[in-house]
Amino acid sequence: MEFSLIDRIRDLTAQHRDDVRLGIGDDAALLAVPSGQELAVAIDTLIEGVHFPVGTDAADIGWKALAVNLSDLAAMGATPAWALLALTLPNADVAFIDGFAAGFAQLAQLYRLALVGGDTTRGALTISVVVHGFVPPGKALTRAGAQAGDIVLVTGTLGDAAAGLHCVQRNHRRDDAQVRYLIERLNRPTPRVAAGLALRGRASACIDVSDGLLADLGHICASSHVGAEIDATLLPRSSALLDQFDETAARNFALSGGDDYELCFTVLAQQVAAVQADLARLGCGATRIGRIVEGEGITVRDRDGNQIESNRQGWDHFNT
Repeated sequence: MEFSLIDRIRDLTAQHRDDVRLGIGDDAALLAVPSGQELAVAIDTLIEGVHFPVGTDAADIGWKALAVNLSDLAAMGATPAWALLALTLPNADVAFIDGFAAGFAQLAQLYRLALVGGDTTRGALTISVVVHGFVPPGKALTRAGAQAGDIVLVTGTLGDAAAGLHCVQRNHRRDDAQVRYLIERLNRPTPRVAAGLALRGRASACIDVSDGLLADLGHICASSHVGAEIDATLLPRSSALLDQFDETAARNFALSGGDDYELCFTVLAQQVAAVQADLARLGCGATRIGRIVEGEGITVRDRDGNQIESNRQGWDHFNT
């Protein structure tokens, strides 16, 4: 049964690439890295009840399992190429496999990404995906490089996914279009691959917002040995978020909520307008939310310049 599931996944996710010399079906894949490119590699694991609610549609799980990894490539300014999939299932559920593979393939096809191998085993529902992408030597975006005076920007809107999880956990009405939008942002995040490519050679530092803005911008600050000041009034928030939650809750979701998979990045002040114009043309936009300063840590201020204290900095798997 295991091998028939593997065959089913292979058939449903098939994507031809000339640089895949040997894909699914042998002990290892054989892949050709193009000349003049470096290989960017990332891995993420999704566990039922931790990274997605119990009962999430299989196609949404397949999409998200790949999307969170593509977001890592986006944050590095890498072009997606290949993926590996390790799938742990409670039982050989063919209907789940069909849905999962359909969601995975739907996103993979947008980037001509080929699934080239993996593993299946029995246990609690857990999905690990490894992605590989290409980036020219010396052009990868990293968390280090932000300097005092740089401007902090984010793509898209913040807080939607965490708000969507809140709606699921509290059984908000699914017939409300705004609630459906927030849950869709949780289940089917959009990896900002095109934005990451556009930021190569322009962003001084970049990260994807997976654990919450404060946590992830904190990683940039730590890697770059700088601090940051954020203007809470500038945080980009969707109309759906503002419609469903009051100002304080919406702000907290935007600051500390995870799973948005937007990009947070820094650029020189004189580059902000050009970068915003380019990302607007890509459809995701970019909002200026603060600046990099000397020192360490992140300060968030309200419209009057008063410091806002946050009890939660973002998601931490080992913080109870």
